[in-house]
Amino acid sequence: MGRGTRLALLVSATIVLQGGVFPGLRVFGTVPDLALLVAAAVAYMEGPDTAAVIGFVAGLGTDLFLETPLGLTAISCALTGYALGVLQTGLLRSPRWVAPLLGAAAGLGGGLVFAAGGVVTGSEVLASWRTLDVILRATLYDALLAPLVFLAVGRLLREEREPAAAWRVR
Repeated sequence: MGRGTRLALLVSATIVLQGGVFPGLRVFGTVPDLALLVAAAVAYMEGPDTAAVIGFVAGLGTDLFLETPLGLTAISCALTGYALGVLQTGLLRSPRWVAPLLGAAAGLGGGLVFAAGGVVTGSEVLASWRTLDVILRATLYDALLAPLVFLAVGRLLREEREPAAAWRVR
């Protein structure tokens, strides 16, 4: 299976899980933002450019299930994925706590960008303390779910790279 097919499968699975499965799996009264977590995992493993594209497409698919302005999730996932991709280049090693830390950073950063974008587009509902409370609770959920998402994305991307490693002279 080629790289494009794997990434398309990743985005499709993200959209289906976000729109169909996770609304029934509320923790802390919120659902995780799977598109943000996938963008964070791709940012960590592939860098900012791929993360921005994956975040945008997964976010746009997620937007179809929301009542907020179309494209708001897409832009927040793309910007967050790109920012985390740029920041991850400074990480020298990958300790165990990187996935939850990046998951929390994605949840908080993406949530704040989403809320700010909503306010700019005239959504008064997003300009409240309740929104900040929901963002903080969702950030905790994102941090808890991040190790599983990073593992799944890592396996998907690692499988893609292993045949190329077989060509190396050992």
